[in-house]
Amino acid sequence: MADKIRRHGFSVRFVHWTVAISTFLLIFSGMGQMPMYKRYMVDQLPGLGWTSDYSITLAIHYWAAAALILAVVYHLVYHGLRRDFAILPRRGDIKESGRIIMAMLGRGEEPDNDKYLAEQRLAYAFIGFSLLLVIVTGVIKVLKNLLQFSFSEGVVFWATTLHNVGMFLIIIGLMAHLGAFLFKDNRFLLPGMFTGKVDLDYARRRHRLWSDQMDKKGADDAGAK
Repeated sequence: MADKIRRHGFSVRFVHWTVAISTFLLIFSGMGQMPMYKRYMVDQLPGLGWTSDYSITLAIHYWAAAALILAVVYHLVYHGLRRDFAILPRRGDIKESGRIIMAMLGRGEEPDNDKYLAEQRLAYAFIGFSLLLVIVTGVIKVLKNLLQFSFSEGVVFWATTLHNVGMFLIIIGLMAHLGAFLFKDNRFLLPGMFTGKVDLDYARRRHRLWSDQMDKKGADDAGAK
């Protein structure tokens, strides 16, 4: 069995899968409220009659939104307290992403990568912005239904419009995120989101900057004992 190196702890995997599942449920239930499933007869398919029931899709939407907000707040607080900002975009990431993509197409060599590839950092920023847009506008859409709050028609219109825009941005981001695994080299990262570990040889080959840091940290820890 190949040696492994720990890439993600429980907190990262918890946030990743909570965001992934809640986002899927939000998109699915949100489309049901438009209402698309009755219009295109999705509710006529076996077992999907409930998809055109507004009260059901609304309940799913609210519970999924609560899970998403919980995961996002936890993520921001957890990594903020730890001052772990490795996933944030850096200067030159766009150019570096181009080099990585060209290398995977067999043209040129990849740069020495850190824990996260430049394209992963950019994807994080894109999807993160889209999620925050959906959350903020979604909160406004919920508050407008409460007697304690009153918003102008303009605010409600833009909240609704930007909420839908955010949803489509998330769909685009998710398609690009999943599409990245069409490249064989990216598939080595998949086990990390399930077990938290990736192949050590892969890490040393493709994430040299990060693996070197881990090797140094291991040596330092051993020397301190």
